[in-house]
This record gives sequence, C-alpha cells and structure tokens, in this order.
Amino acid sequence: MYHALAHRPAPSVRALSVSPDAFAEQLALLGERGFTPLTTAALAAVWRGGGRLPARPVLITFDDGYEGVHRHALPALAQHGFAATLFVSTGWLRGPYDEGGALDTMLDWDQVRQLAAAGVEIGGHSHTHPQLDQLDDGRLGHEAARCREIVATELGAAPVSFAYPYGYSTHRVRRAVRAAGFTQSLAVGNAPARRAQGPYALKRLTVRRSTGIDEFERLIGRSLGRVFAADRALTKAYAVVRGARRAARRIGEG
Repeated sequence: MYHALAHRPAPSVRALSVSPDAFAEQLALLGERGFTPLTTAALAAVWRGGGRLPARPVLITFDDGYEGVHRHALPALAQHGFAATLFVSTGWLRGPYDEGGALDTMLDWDQVRQLAAAGVEIGGHSHTHPQLDQLDDGRLGHEAARCREIVATELGAAPVSFAYPYGYSTHRVRRAVRAAGFTQSLAVGNAPARRAQGPYALKRLTVRRSTGIDEFERLIGRSLGRVFAADRALTKAYAVVRGARRAARRIGEG
C-alpha cells in the first residue's frame, strides 16, 4: 500500500510517502524475485472463479490519488510491465468535483484517464476521504455511491474495487460499500491478503518513507512480525476506542 510518491512531499503526507528512487528500487526487487503484480480486480476474479494465481502474486496499490502516481509511478510500472490499482478519493482530485481538503498535489482527471489507459485499475476510495465508520448510514452510503458514480462518469466504466480511507471498516461499512456496487475492498491490517479474509476485508502492507530496501525485502518475504508489531497493537486498541465513540454518538443522537 502506497500513498504519495514525491521527492519533496507535503509535511502532512511525508511519513506515508515514498521517494521515486525508493519506489523504483522496490519494483526492481519485486522483478528480480519473480513476483507477478496483478490488479485487485484480477485477484478477486481468480479467487471467485476458482482459477489459479500467477507465480508469486502481489498487489501494488496507491491510495488517495496523489499526482506523483502519474509522474513517477506510471513510468516505473511501465518499465517493468507491472499492473497496479489506484484508489481515488474523487472529492480530492483536481477538477469539477474537487471539494478541498487534499493533503498534497492531486491528480486531475486527464491524468487518471491516462493511468487507466495504461492498464492501471482505478478503484474507489470514498468521495471526501472521511472516517467511514464514524458516519451515519445516509452519509456513509453517499460517500461510497458518489465516488463510484463520478469514476464511472469520467472513465466510462464503474469501478469494482474499493479501499477504506484510513483502513477503517466495520460490518456496517462493508455492507454499504457492497450496496454501492463494489465487489471487493481492501483494508490495511499490515498482513498479506488471503482468500479467507473475504472479498471486503482484504489486508495490505504499508510502505512508508522509512521503509528501506532491507525492510521491504522482509515484507515481501513475509517476515512481518517485528516490522508491524507496534502497528497491530495500536490498531486493536484504536478499534475499541472508535467503537466506543460511535456508540456514544448514537446515544447522544437518540
């Protein structure tokens, strides 16, 4: 899971950004180790249809829709012939649907179309990038449906894959994403995606500015315990807090 690719990212996204040089080095390592990148939709189609995955399958995904995906990631992906999936927050992209709030320079719709034409799967990432599990049912449904509607309008085909902003999801959020028409969705979890997780709770591994090539090699080798131990503990604790906040809000509204 990648976010911004930039030499000089905005301070607000720096920790979750990756330099173009580091990204190129990581792709080269995937190629050297015989990995076969595929899109999220392709992975789901194989698992649903009972087909066979390619050798050493891996998903390369980008969240939010930062301009560096077009400027830096697209040429690197093309060099290796790698597939990828980009999950866009439609209200953050430059153009007629921009509602503000973006954390750095974002893609415009011409760039998104160029990425799609190059074979990058375009998925949904909500409209305004809220914490979906904290929304009421009406706004939750709107965030998923509006995102899908805009992508379909701009690209001529409705997206089928979704990624939860911040990785936050609950059964209620997953039902809303499914009701909007998405057929699979990705969380975070910092673990490999497995079929047993179900199509609406597939996990991913976070790649950060601090992820050196040695650590990246451990990630693709699935030596994950030490790398993400702290993240997992915080995720479990924060899930409890978030559930309590949502429950308190519902009581207050009642």
